[in-house]
Amino acid sequence: MAKNIDEVARALGAAVVGQIPDAGGGAFGAARLGNMVKALRTRLEPADGKRPGRPTDPSWVHHPKVPMSEATMQRLARLAESASLPGRRVSPMQMAAQLLEEAVTRCELVP
Repeated sequence: MAKNIDEVARALGAAVVGQIPDAGGGAFGAARLGNMVKALRTRLEPADGKRPGRPTDPSWVHHPKVPMSEATMQRLARLAESASLPGRRVSPMQMAAQLLEEAVTRCELVP
């Protein structure tokens, strides 16, 4: 991999327009990220009532406050923005919940 991706892009007559978050290496990492966004978009449902508010996953029954650094919050905000659609916004905390659920699912308990 080139150390300066901007130079490679210029040499090819292209421009770097953005970066995707690190979801692991290669095609498998890109597929994981795509599947994560797809899962989040399909799980979010608007609440019932006159003012349904922000769509959420009905299986999420705990709503804890989780401390984090400003850098992490900014990265979550960028991920949420990329996962949002015009008619359905994804919040940084919804993205964090999805990331946490997927990470915990992959963890094995040590006896």
